[in-house]
Amino acid sequence: MQLKIDETDLIILRILQEDSKKTAKEIAARLNLTASPVYDRIKRLEKQGFIKKYVVILDKKLFDLPVTAFCQVSMRYHDKTFIEQFEDQIQALEEVQECYHMAGRVDFILKVNSRSLEDYHNFIKNKLSKIENIGELNSTFVLKDIKHTSALNI
Repeated sequence: MQLKIDETDLIILRILQEDSKKTAKEIAARLNLTASPVYDRIKRLEKQGFIKKYVVILDKKLFDLPVTAFCQVSMRYHDKTFIEQFEDQIQALEEVQECYHMAGRVDFILKVNSRSLEDYHNFIKNKLSKIENIGELNSTFVLKDIKHTSALNI
C-alpha cells in the first residue's frame, strides 16, 4: 500500500510541526475548512505513520543542563553482535539524548547534555567507557546553539 498525502495534508503537518498544540478547529480556520475533515486528516496521518508522536521541547538551561557534547564513538569490532550490544547499552544511558549509527570514520555519534564539564567527564569515565568494544572516543562541545529545529522541510 502506497501512502499518499496531498497539499492540504502537508499544510496541516507544517502547522503541527510549528505547534503541535493547535487544535483541529484552529487549523481548519487557517485552511478555511471545517474542523471535522481536518480532525479526520490528522487521525489518518497518525494512523499512516506520518505523525509518529507529539512531544514538548524543553529549555535545557532551565533544567541546569547547559553543556551539550557530541561524542564520536569508534568501535574495535564491527560485527552485528557487537553493534547490537552497543545499541542496547546506549538505550539504557539516560544521559544520551540522541544516538546515530554513522557511515565513515566514526561509527556512532551521541548527543549528551550535562550540568558541567565535570559531569560530562564522569559520564564518560563511569558509564560510556565501561561499554565493551569501544575503540576510540572523541568529544566536541557546543559553544552556541545557532539553529535547532525538529521540523522537517516538507
